[in-house]
Amino acid sequence: MTGIVMKRGLVLLAVMLELALLTTGCRSLFSSTRSTTLSCWTNYEATESAFAKITPRQTTEQGLRNLGLHPAVSPNVQLLTYVDIIQTFMPNPGIRLEDLPAGVRECIAAQEHGKAYLVELQDIRDKRHGNLFLDIFGFKRTTHESGWRFKGLILLKDGLVVYKLSSGEPLISREDKKLKPLGPLQELDTSVTAIVGIAR
Repeated sequence: MTGIVMKRGLVLLAVMLELALLTTGCRSLFSSTRSTTLSCWTNYEATESAFAKITPRQTTEQGLRNLGLHPAVSPNVQLLTYVDIIQTFMPNPGIRLEDLPAGVRECIAAQEHGKAYLVELQDIRDKRHGNLFLDIFGFKRTTHESGWRFKGLILLKDGLVVYKLSSGEPLISREDKKLKPLGPLQELDTSVTAIVGIAR
């Protein structure tokens, strides 16, 4: 029974591949995904440029609104309390309050009068490429990841920015390879084993 199921599965895959090749180009058959955080900036440079306009001890909460770095005017800007700030900068007892930058200490000491805005933006694309036959039948799948990520943290005390910190990846380019020596037979074997187990 196992052999028959595997043969039928392979025949079905072959027919599907042949039909796909007759109706579309090979390159368009490769799957792709995109993960984008909605915001008023479309690239890393624009996001970094807006963040660079923030000046601690000068920029106010209204100034952040004007820049689009405020949860009330821009999507995906997260509001944090002073408790969240403590957890961010002091994740373990080995980090003392006096070791933190002055602006961070002020924000924590202000308690309810202190808060932070967390900005996490990304535009990531995953595109499979390589040998179409090996990809479709699961023998070898190569995925290229590209795009950018940005993370910024803004601390305020009584409506005034007292500290800011940013990091990110302006240009992401990574390759991910997954190999299955038996291709679809590995998945079919697993499925058949599961079916037989349920039948018993």
